[in-house]
Amino acid sequence: MDRARNSPVPDSSIFSVIADPRIFANMYAIVDIETTGGYAGAGSITEIAIFIHDGMQVVDQYETLVNPGVPIPRYIQALTGITDEMVADAPYFEDVSAKVFELLQGQIFVAHNVNFDYSFLRHQLESCGYRLQSKKLCTVRLSRKIFPGYPSYSLGNICRSLNIHIQQRHRASGDAAATVLLFERLLNADKDKAIAAALHARSGEKWLPMHLPEDQVSVLPASPGVYYFHNEKGKVVYVGKARNIRKRVTSHFTGNNPGRQRQEFLRNIHSITFERTGTELMAFILESIEIRRLWPRYNNAQKRIESKFGFYAFEDQQGYLRLAIEKRRKYTTPVFAFNLLVEGHQRLRALVKEFKLCPKLCFLQTGNDVCIGIEEKTCKGACEKKEKPKKYNQRVQKAIEHLQTEQPSFAIMDAGRIATEQSCILMEKGKFYGMGYVPRDVAVSDGEMLKNWLTQYPENEFILNLLRQYANNNTARLISL
Repeated sequence: MDRARNSPVPDSSIFSVIADPRIFANMYAIVDIETTGGYAGAGSITEIAIFIHDGMQVVDQYETLVNPGVPIPRYIQALTGITDEMVADAPYFEDVSAKVFELLQGQIFVAHNVNFDYSFLRHQLESCGYRLQSKKLCTVRLSRKIFPGYPSYSLGNICRSLNIHIQQRHRASGDAAATVLLFERLLNADKDKAIAAALHARSGEKWLPMHLPEDQVSVLPASPGVYYFHNEKGKVVYVGKARNIRKRVTSHFTGNNPGRQRQEFLRNIHSITFERTGTELMAFILESIEIRRLWPRYNNAQKRIESKFGFYAFEDQQGYLRLAIEKRRKYTTPVFAFNLLVEGHQRLRALVKEFKLCPKLCFLQTGNDVCIGIEEKTCKGACEKKEKPKKYNQRVQKAIEHLQTEQPSFAIMDAGRIATEQSCILMEKGKFYGMGYVPRDVAVSDGEMLKNWLTQYPENEFILNLLRQYANNNTARLISL
């Protein structure tokens, strides 16, 4: 089926209130599609319906079945009633792409959950050489603003609440026709000019997930911190960190990635909460803690994060205890772990120097050349069997104990959330104790005093490596304790 006509939708509403005249200067393409799946990157369109509306009435209409080129899943057939036999002789999308683009380009794209329909059509049109760029209006979001207080804003439920009859539910033409009637109700009842506001260039309505209130985004601070995306039941499904919370959150919603994971992710965002931190470093730490505490569905990177390298100790055939840098493997426990290979080499060289270990026995020197440790008088000849294993191994053990228990204690002091406080991150003997905020007029003297102001947090290898690297590169911000 493929038809275009200039007749209005049956039972189209008649306006009793004159809305904003700027709105009626626009032309709207009210769209619904049926597809083989829930996201554009791996789904195909099976039916399209487009109603062109001038703000008063429908002036053009186009609808067609589309051959998706793949079998339609049985549950989709059951839902829509569109079968493989029905689309067998229908045009492929590339055959109707020019007509679809002609109807959509330059119009305001309107749909119930607009980002779903728009992402599908944009993706399909791009594959045919057309670039769709349209302003968008979402009747889900507009319904929440103009008709607040209803328990559900799905197309079926909101239409039932407003006594809008849907003919052929889950068919493109039936759902699009119902969306036309809903949109006309919205135009007629829009006394606070929500539609004009949504069309404004700075409005977030066009790109925000359909369930996320815009006012929750508008109050986000432009400061460091951690933000939380919640699903319909309030459960945290994603935790993120940011130098600028508002900018980072909005970056999640821009672009038109048609992939399944992103589209599912956006559909499940119903609210946002956040926690400000004094610095980006504190945001990194808090994010890591919260991911492990909440185990959010869409966070993957730090759920099982482990350091990439470690120091491993083993005894060779001559009885000498040796330290080696190796990649971490499952079911192995290094005496010390780290992420960067260069960090491991730096730390091992410092141990060799401090505890007079042999560079060759620590694999820092290979080959048959004379041991540089002997030349520099740090090696006592273990590599040439001039020092007995027992005596050498005692120093290796002390080096290992130093790595594990005798690390320095220091505080990282930096900006606070407000001018009257300073942030503090406390490391105690190489272990992360916690962080918090100290009044600016409090003199930092010792770790026990600082603990009165700090919140203790669990540590993990990501946090430890992050703080070690930061401390090595920002010594001016450290206060030794």
